[in-house]
Amino acid sequence: MSVGALLVGDLVIAVLAAASWLGGGAASAARRRRLSLALVALAVLATAARAVTVAALARAGWWFAAEKVLVAAPLSLVASVVAGSRLLRPPADIRTVAVPLLFAGYAHSAALLVTVLHGYPASVGSGLLAVAGIVGATVVSWRLVGPGPSGAVTRGAGAVAVATLLTGAVLVAAPKADSGVHDHALPEAPGTVGEPTRRFSLTAGTATVQVSGRDVAAWAFNGQVPGPELTATLGDIIEVTLHNRDIGRGVTLHWHGYDVPNSQDGVPGVTQDAVLPGQEYVYRFRADQVGTYWYHTHAVSDIGVRMGLYGVLVVRPGPATGVDVTVPVHTLAGLPLPAPRTEPVGPGTPVRLRLINTDSTTHRYALAGTPFRVHAIDGHDLAGPTPLLDTAVLIPAGGRYDLVFSAPATPVALFVDGRAVYATGPVSSATTDGWPVLDPLGYGAGSPVPWSRFDRSYTLVLDRGLDLDGLVPRYAHTVNGAAHPDIPPQVVRRDDVVRFTIVNRALVVHPWHLHGHHVLVLSRNGRPVTGSPLWLDSFDLLPGDVWEVAFRADNPGTWANHCHNLAHADAGMTLHLTYS
Repeated sequence: MSVGALLVGDLVIAVLAAASWLGGGAASAARRRRLSLALVALAVLATAARAVTVAALARAGWWFAAEKVLVAAPLSLVASVVAGSRLLRPPADIRTVAVPLLFAGYAHSAALLVTVLHGYPASVGSGLLAVAGIVGATVVSWRLVGPGPSGAVTRGAGAVAVATLLTGAVLVAAPKADSGVHDHALPEAPGTVGEPTRRFSLTAGTATVQVSGRDVAAWAFNGQVPGPELTATLGDIIEVTLHNRDIGRGVTLHWHGYDVPNSQDGVPGVTQDAVLPGQEYVYRFRADQVGTYWYHTHAVSDIGVRMGLYGVLVVRPGPATGVDVTVPVHTLAGLPLPAPRTEPVGPGTPVRLRLINTDSTTHRYALAGTPFRVHAIDGHDLAGPTPLLDTAVLIPAGGRYDLVFSAPATPVALFVDGRAVYATGPVSSATTDGWPVLDPLGYGAGSPVPWSRFDRSYTLVLDRGLDLDGLVPRYAHTVNGAAHPDIPPQVVRRDDVVRFTIVNRALVVHPWHLHGHHVLVLSRNGRPVTGSPLWLDSFDLLPGDVWEVAFRADNPGTWANHCHNLAHADAGMTLHLTYS
């Protein structure tokens, strides 16, 4: 069973245990003896089952079980002992065990809430809040169900609960470490790399575009979605002038996957101010990486990219040969892009399909009708790619795959999530759902990791939890228990070899993206890479995944490091890598 399945199973069992204890207590209070005993039996079984799932999660990694072992287990043990001791000899009046059973239910519920609302890491404050809630709820139930404690006992228990609650609240809400990155622009000028050889002008503005025969309100570059395709040749100096016509919340240009100098990265509040209506900003950098990339706004990026502020960037080593097609996949107002296209290709013609996922979720791509090779991922060529047939690829949010093949005499079709988007001739619908999915960690020819030691190591545990955004509570996507802007930065020195261990203990996929650098994948879930070295800038962490990646810190500045499900980034899952 995968760790992700264990996380789901543990949550379901925890809910069942809490509900059974509470149900048993309620049935007992209503003097429904048989129902109460049946629910208690179910609660005992669920509690035992949870002990098994927690032990399995602890074996998978302490990150997955910390609060379950340190908070949930003691609470559940005490509650089960208290309730069980009263049930060894069930009393004649089953109502007399209602409070102990409800106490057990409150304890299991509090332990569950610590996981759901606080998560990783376990803390004294969250444990105290749980205890305060249990004590308060038990005292109230005791007074409602039974003869109740004396006034002095009630007042004493109430005082303990309030004191515990306040102490826990203070500890949980204590100021977090400052991120070291604040929302102000750094004074940067366009990169001083020489006179431009490729000039482009992009104007961001509201527009109405046609998608699947419908008029759709969009935000667009130069009135089109996607924006103009920017192309260059290795060694070119690219200059892009960005104008904002009427996007009220501002725009920037981030060159996704292109390791530009920090001043050109396009992150508002870090490398520049957002470009407001009527303003312009000039980006200039050298085209020193060949491959498939894309650009998008990084100002209010969740909304801006979703509304259409994105486009393709392709840098070639020389003139294009054969057929070279870009396929930027996007969802605009619930409608899929691009529109299907068919273009005849002569037999034997080399074809390159540049697949780009500009959405915030993973897409499934299947090329039917010919063997193909995955030539590059995230702009980096793979070593020794072998032919694949009837095999799908999953591309994470922000990721790119280049597929190459020699056109056969019969038509070839590319399907994205079952929808044909490109074909070389008339094709009937193909069934690709049952095809295996390529695991890139085992594809191509392997080679040793280039480093024998790491100068710095950081662990990022991805989770969910309650957080204060100023004074406003939110259910944030967190890193190591904190949310932007309160996540401490990762500090490196130039030429450090840096290792990240990234752990996803959440129940959703997090596509991870570090700006300004490509990372070399070392392992996933303890299994080292056996195929071609994988240099990625975007990769999916499924629930329960643990990825180890590394890179050389060779691009000074302060860089965003975030989930590229942009709604998650907007809800707190953004931190920064900064050079000391």
